[in-house]
Parts: sequence; C-alpha cells; structure tokens
Amino acid sequence: MNNLVLFASGSGSNAEKIMQYFKNNEHTRVAAVCSNNPNAKVLERAQKFNIPTFVFSKKQLEEGEVLNLLAPFSPNLLVLAGFLLKIPDNIIQHYPNKIINIHPALLPKYGGKGMYGTNVHKAVWDNKEPETGITIHYVNENYDEGNIIFQKSVAIQNCTSAEMIAHKVLELEHQYFSTVIEQLLKNQE
Repeated sequence: MNNLVLFASGSGSNAEKIMQYFKNNEHTRVAAVCSNNPNAKVLERAQKFNIPTFVFSKKQLEEGEVLNLLAPFSPNLLVLAGFLLKIPDNIIQHYPNKIINIHPALLPKYGGKGMYGTNVHKAVWDNKEPETGITIHYVNENYDEGNIIFQKSVAIQNCTSAEMIAHKVLELEHQYFSTVIEQLLKNQE
C-alpha cells in the first residue's frame, strides 16, 4: 500500500480532491494531513475522510520534529497542496524525489519566494499573459526550482480579472493533480 502524506496551509480544496480520489483505492491511501495552520479548513476536510491530522509550528518543522512525525507513516510521497512554508533540507534529504508541489503557473515563470496563490495570478494578469497553467514539480532546496513532472496550460485572453485566472487554474489543479500523483506512484514501483 502506498502512503501519501499531504501538507496544506489553508482551505485545502486540492487536498480534498486527492483524499476523494484515493478514498477507495486498493493501492494508495492518504495516511495523514499536516498543516502549519491550526485554523486551516483542510483539517476539517480531512476529518470527513477519517484521516489523521497534525498541526505543527514553523519551529517544529525546522527543528526536525515533523520529520520524526512522518516516520510511522512510511510515506511513499509527500504532497504539498497549498503549503506555504519552505520544506527544510533534513526532510528533502530524507525523502529524495518523494516530495512534490503544485504551482499555479507555468514555471519557471512566476515562481519563487512570495509567489503563491493570488500573488501569482495578479502577476500573470498584470503582465497580460495569453496563457497560464499549472506545474507539478519535485521539491528541492529552492522555492519552485525542482524538476518539473507535469505542466498543463490554459488560455486566459478572455479573462477579465486575476480572480477569473485563479478559477481557471484551480480547475486544472483539481483535474490533474490526483492522476499525476497516481502515475508517479506507478512509476516508482
């Protein structure tokens, strides 16, 4: 059985789609949901699926407590689904090529520190880009610089706001994230 551990900081709509997708899967399960935000809606979403949740501080993440917390789950993949803290080197080294993130733009454009959520969509809108999309990538020591696993673009010429762009990108995230995770796990076997 493949074990996924999801990391999220906020609403967790992507995390919920992943939990739903693997709910009755014979080969893969979401073993836990972790968050740095005790008020994150993702924690409620996980409870609906009877998935254990863990809340930790930035200090606990940086000092290795989260690495210890992960051990009992033997995760095959750590999935960042709207997680806003930088993953420390000790976790990256312990799980090489087993940590993935979804980014709401076509990297390498609009990536890096501070480029998440509405910040990304506003930058795309301000620069009058004809398209944007999603990038699923491995996590390394630098924000949004890990090897790209999957990208999907969407035309946005008809969008009249950054919010419209955000909606189109979220649809792509919900459509592709779970299937890419499933394919990655198959490739690991």
